[in-house]
Amino acid sequence: MAVILASQSPRRRELLGRIVSDFDVVPADINEEVKSYFTPMDYVLTMAAQKATHIAKQYPNDLVIGCDTIVTIDNEILGKPTSRDDAFRMLRQLSGRTHKVYTSIVLMKNDQESSATVPATVEFYELSDEEINRYLDTNEYKDKAGAYGIQEQGALLVKHIQGDYYSIMGLPIATLYRMLPTFE
Repeated sequence: MAVILASQSPRRRELLGRIVSDFDVVPADINEEVKSYFTPMDYVLTMAAQKATHIAKQYPNDLVIGCDTIVTIDNEILGKPTSRDDAFRMLRQLSGRTHKVYTSIVLMKNDQESSATVPATVEFYELSDEEINRYLDTNEYKDKAGAYGIQEQGALLVKHIQGDYYSIMGLPIATLYRMLPTFE
């Protein structure tokens, strides 16, 4: 049985490599548009499931891992920024406040499926426009939910976290590690 990560994220690839020595990467190209009827928890789990399903159709006998991560504040889902201005808006919204990060994992093989959603809480320092622009100059915000990545310079924005650090990075490896044996 092959293991397939249905994600193009270099962070997820690196993290999965800590618990699975041999796997393939086959990104799932799906529509990730946020619909107003989704709660944040429903949305993140639905996106992870759609990614896993999309790739599992092509590789039904292999174990497919689909993941999605979102940032929420005031019950609004902050997806990947569409521009630098959008990223600035998101970081301004997060400045000095506490927000939630959710990562969902969906494992699929043949007719077997397992899923988990792992939350974390992140508090940002109060950020000046200059600090936000300095961070945006790193270009780390691109392709990251909530316009930041905690594993690089984005760590300088974070005052406090509660929960699974790896969930904030995009792949809660301890949870995934415990899910994997049910598929062997």
